[in-house]
Amino acid sequence: MPTKKRDQDVPTFEQSLKRLEDIVNRLERGDVPLEESLRLYEEGLDLSKACSERLAQAELTLKRLSKNAKGAFEERDDKEE
Repeated sequence: MPTKKRDQDVPTFEQSLKRLEDIVNRLERGDVPLEESLRLYEEGLDLSKACSERLAQAELTLKRLSKNAKGAFEERDDKEE
């Protein structure tokens, strides 16, 4: 099944983190004009929020995983916690 166009436009966690690191490095150099600094800062906030949300979702997924009797991972029912 082909991936939706929308899914292809969403950067991966790693891509978002790399872009955030690039933004921080540019802002720390201090040679960016004010307007560009503000735009980069806002983009960085958005990326930070997106990364945090992805990490929180990954953490929830890991918490729901457990090993069955055969040692294979399976998702637990939230009511079992």
